[in-house]
Amino acid sequence: MDLSLNGKHALVCGASEGIGRAAAHELALLGADVTLLARRADALEALAKELPRKAGQEHGWLASDVLDTERLRSQVQALAAGKPVYILVNNTGGPPGGPANLANSDAFERAFRQHLLANQALVQAVLPGMQAAHWGRIVNVISTSVKEPIAGLGVSNTIRGAVASWAKTLAAELGGHGITVNNVLPGYTRTQRLDQILRDRAQATGQSEDAIAKGMLATVPAGRFAEASELGAVIAFLCSPAAGYVNGINVPVDGGRTKSL
Repeated sequence: MDLSLNGKHALVCGASEGIGRAAAHELALLGADVTLLARRADALEALAKELPRKAGQEHGWLASDVLDTERLRSQVQALAAGKPVYILVNNTGGPPGGPANLANSDAFERAFRQHLLANQALVQAVLPGMQAAHWGRIVNVISTSVKEPIAGLGVSNTIRGAVASWAKTLAAELGGHGITVNNVLPGYTRTQRLDQILRDRAQATGQSEDAIAKGMLATVPAGRFAEASELGAVIAFLCSPAAGYVNGINVPVDGGRTKSL
């Protein structure tokens, strides 16, 4: 199986922690030169030094805020002009919880900018290099809510669905250029996002976080939370040459929790 990403430049968003950090590690193990993108320069600089590297492999970082769409676009265009990006992992933190009927328009607009508009700007910034090489991989980290909406995550459910439809559209548009576009749908994964969800649900219900966690795990056939590294491995596979004919799909990585096909 050809998993080698030697000589390929990957841009990983939300790379300072959690799933983004794990994806960057796995891509580096496969030989990719990885550029880490997130807001905190200090965390990125430290992580870039820790990533696996072989002779000739180079890693870097780019501090940027995905909410500042135009600055993000210009920063990544400059990066790609110097070194074309052939792998893009779109990943950013989820919107705050709460029911959809209580969310104000600002919450939807912010989430739309943070997820869909940022993803669009990033794709447009790196696409010329992918098209010139007739090779590219775009992986979006979204949520199992695109298959089954998750109670208490009204804004997230809405925006994640929009990103999934956007990605499916891109897959059809770009497949003929040797570029694949796929979505990874994390289940309950040990990250800061999971910690936030546990706190929010505990506050909303008056139950302990342990009780909330046990209730969540009761819905997971695997009986445990995922580790971020398990998501990183799936992302890395979708970016590899071996996954060249996998395009336009949603891949739940959830221990079997999603009941729909």
